[in-house]
Amino acid sequence: MIGIMVVSHEPLGTALIRCTRHIFGRLPPQLAALDVIPDEDPTVAIGAARELLARINDGSVFTAVFGATPSRIAMMLAEPHRVAVIAGVNLPLLVKALYNRRGPLDETVGQLIESARNAIFPLEQVPAEPAAAAGGQAPVPSDAAPPGGDGASSKNASSKKERKDV
Repeated sequence: MIGIMVVSHEPLGTALIRCTRHIFGRLPPQLAALDVIPDEDPTVAIGAARELLARINDGSVFTAVFGATPSRIAMMLAEPHRVAVIAGVNLPLLVKALYNRRGPLDETVGQLIESARNAIFPLEQVPAEPAAAAGGQAPVPSDAAPPGGDGASSKNASSKKERKDV
């Protein structure tokens, strides 16, 4: 299974991961967030990012704003065929990644990028079958953590200000 990590400005990554709890009813496993605080020492942040990446067994790393400090930290994690970095994270992209992380990394990343391109549209052009049509609640992926247990991790890069796991 492909691990997923969000590296972003504080508190975006943790907020996105917490949103998955609303969608799936629990936190999916092998999911982590690194919230980079203002004036963060990039050396500390990259160390924290590597620790989290090891905990989720590599995979996809999402970041929000290309060129910003979190994306530069995320790019330092990239390894061909092992760790892919994608800029432009949003909740639909994260949910799609959580549902489609059993295949080969490179193939999955290509599908995610194509899907993300089609996920933004004016509301007057709503797709014929929105996700809510599935009974109002999304089905839980078979690899989601059981209620009460969670496979998600959240970490603030600063050694001075660490958060508990989400």
